[in-house]
Amino acid sequence: MSTKPIYKYNSRYPSVADLKKKAKSRIPKFAFDYLEGGCNEELNLYRNENDFDNILLKPQYLRVGKDIDMSVDLFGHKYSAPFGISPIGLQGLMWPNAPEILAKAAAKHDIPYTLSTVSTSSIERIAEVSEGKAWFQLYHPTEDRLRDDILNRLKAVECPVLVVLVDVPSFGLRYREIKSGLSMPPKMNISNIFQAMTRPTWGIKTLQHGIPSFATLKPYMEKGLDLSQLGQFMNKTFTGKVNMEKVKAIRDIWTGPLVLKGIATEEDMQAAIELGVDGVIVSNHGGRQIDAGESSIVSLQKLTSNPNYTSKLKIMMDGGIRSGVDLARAYAVGSDFNFMGRPFMYGVGALDTEGGDHTITMFKAQLYQIMQQLTVDNIQQLQERLIK
Repeated sequence: MSTKPIYKYNSRYPSVADLKKKAKSRIPKFAFDYLEGGCNEELNLYRNENDFDNILLKPQYLRVGKDIDMSVDLFGHKYSAPFGISPIGLQGLMWPNAPEILAKAAAKHDIPYTLSTVSTSSIERIAEVSEGKAWFQLYHPTEDRLRDDILNRLKAVECPVLVVLVDVPSFGLRYREIKSGLSMPPKMNISNIFQAMTRPTWGIKTLQHGIPSFATLKPYMEKGLDLSQLGQFMNKTFTGKVNMEKVKAIRDIWTGPLVLKGIATEEDMQAAIELGVDGVIVSNHGGRQIDAGESSIVSLQKLTSNPNYTSKLKIMMDGGIRSGVDLARAYAVGSDFNFMGRPFMYGVGALDTEGGDHTITMFKAQLYQIMQQLTVDNIQQLQERLIK
């Protein structure tokens, strides 16, 4: 029997559901809706979580287990746990200073944190607080000049992995954001101001850290943009879908590991292999882009069942994971690595500066427990426990 390591975290919040409930009580409704919402009727948002319930695992109780090893080798680095933090835009709006809190926690635990182009901390600041370990997700700009400048900044800070987002040919139709005024162009209406006043801790923290902005994009913006002009800037700067030609241009420039995020079909997987990328993240953008599609876990199962794909690149997943059991299920169906976004934002919303550390430790403890219960020694053995 393996010896269980000590996982210390706040026992009042042992699950994602507990963190979510507390975060909702501390974050203004308009900001929580931005985090929580999906597109259209939000059907795919719920599929992402619920479809995990169909994946069943079998234990082998009489097997003699060894010490459990949750580490994973990925792109030349051995991470301490088989999960990372997904990129999320406007993180500092949902909880002040969230990108730095999460990047620091990820570096401490030696797991990847991914900064979004439209998050609220800069490339340079996150590289500093993450000790150079943070990944970066690129929203592909309309202009090659801007793309090249961002890539040069990433090279300057020695960013280890570049993730190119491919599933936003247009911004999703998200009814919650339209109602709250957080669609483009964003606006603060009377209702939002009132909601902020009812969340004093959020308000005080926002005053301490400043009004959130697109920090990475500041060098490319004119000074003094009002909110309507900001919307015009975003639409102008990021209008246009990513295609093979654009990815090929990045592949020619970027010499490090290159990952495409938003892959969900065999056609796009074949294109990714043809382009010579190092990995893909199977994702439907957290159910925020297309409501009529499959959940991420269903798409993953179809893609990992093809050895022609799994032998050529790393296949990772994002979307719907809410527990260590879900992590085990994802690995059982063939994922090489997994990412979570909303759970970590619940964590910082609930526990502020302690939220990142708590949520990482919580997932480690949950994953360790299910691996111990199944009697597996490492992540790779989870595929042997899938009930087909």
